[in-house]
Amino acid sequence: MFTTSIIRDALASYQPRLVEPKADTRQAAVAIILREHPADHDASGAFGKYGDVLFIQRAERQGDPWSGQMAFPGGHREITDPSLKAAAMRETEEEIGLSLAGAEYLGALDHQQAQPRGRVLNMLIAPHVFITKDRVDFQPNREVAEVVWAPLATLAGNTLHDTQTLPMAGAPVIFNGYRLSGGHFVWGLTYRILKTFFYAIDAQWQPPREIE
Repeated sequence: MFTTSIIRDALASYQPRLVEPKADTRQAAVAIILREHPADHDASGAFGKYGDVLFIQRAERQGDPWSGQMAFPGGHREITDPSLKAAAMRETEEEIGLSLAGAEYLGALDHQQAQPRGRVLNMLIAPHVFITKDRVDFQPNREVAEVVWAPLATLAGNTLHDTQTLPMAGAPVIFNGYRLSGGHFVWGLTYRILKTFFYAIDAQWQPPREIE
């Protein structure tokens, strides 16, 4: 069972592997947003069964390589964004109407490389972790079809691990991921980031047994 104190301490000392972008590298950032329920805490500050992490389902959009997929809120860094963290915060508010200005910032995770549909792009994605205490009436924009909370401890315990066969370059390919309530399937980049998050919190964390 992860606790808020364990998550804070782990990320405070975690040294993420960062990529030095080239002049033509596209940069993006996502927000891993946690929520905790005060009524569910014990004396240690534990995340109980009601500790959750937020996902969005991206809207079906022609030309979007992540069209329809489950994701963390986020997007490309704009020239006006002072940092990748700022980009994650701005994109979150634009996409779902959640301001992270008052959220507790826990830190950054390893940079990821974008590989949509098997194509490696010159693009880095920077995950940043927050805890929000706000209860928001989400207002998804046109890029977001749905906002979904999922139980953090259950995800870390791998009981939601599943596979799904998806077309890739014209051929069926089996992908590993997590099956959320409502049938939502977390795979690809978001699945990789989620596993990085669990490793950052607990170096002894055991990933699910994956099918190759």
